[in-house]
Amino acid sequence: MTTSKPNDTDAAPSAPTRRRAPSMSPEDRRAMIVHTTLPLVAEYGAAVKTSQIAAAAGIGEATIFRVFKDKDELLEACIAEVLRPDNVVEAIRAIPLDISLHERLHEAASAMEAHMDRMGRVLGAVHASGFRSGPRDRGDVSGRPRERDSRVAGIAATRAALAELFAPEQPALRLPADQLAGVLLDLLFARSRRPDADEEPICLASLIGLFLHGAFDHTKLPAEFQGGA
Repeated sequence: MTTSKPNDTDAAPSAPTRRRAPSMSPEDRRAMIVHTTLPLVAEYGAAVKTSQIAAAAGIGEATIFRVFKDKDELLEACIAEVLRPDNVVEAIRAIPLDISLHERLHEAASAMEAHMDRMGRVLGAVHASGFRSGPRDRGDVSGRPRERDSRVAGIAATRAALAELFAPEQPALRLPADQLAGVLLDLLFARSRRPDADEEPICLASLIGLFLHGAFDHTKLPAEFQGGA
């Protein structure tokens, strides 16, 4: 008996061809890995494993070490990224000036709150797990002044972006826009650092209303304050 040669239709289907991910520059690869790592660091702190990071990023673990010397360098990059004010400054500058000042400041405060919340979660988790940011060589403290300068510059950029939101109302304001932006920043920082308590912190909308209009309900303003400056 002769056996017939199986035709193409009888053959087992071939496995689909695996497509390679598009190539990325080292800078883009670093940015992608940092972006993927940040939520893991917020959850696990410095105890996060590079295998977890690789799985979340959909890359091989070795790829991490092509763009980062070690996990410490990756953690340092995550800390630097979470401290950068670029995203929040861009969000504030994108707020339209044709909406009310209350709406403008509320949007800005919401962007600041999200930025500070992410910063607090990441830094808190990293420090709680025993990792200390900074130069590894005890004799090298050159990085610390740069870090301080970077933070000061970041606050200044955020303050300048906030000040722009006051521009349309400047003639009616009690203080220069830059000073008001600084006061609002202080309020937002104080709110973010408020220790845990049973009562809920004041909501952002109420905080902005208090900032703009003061402590009094103007419909029930005492006579001594009516018509005052």
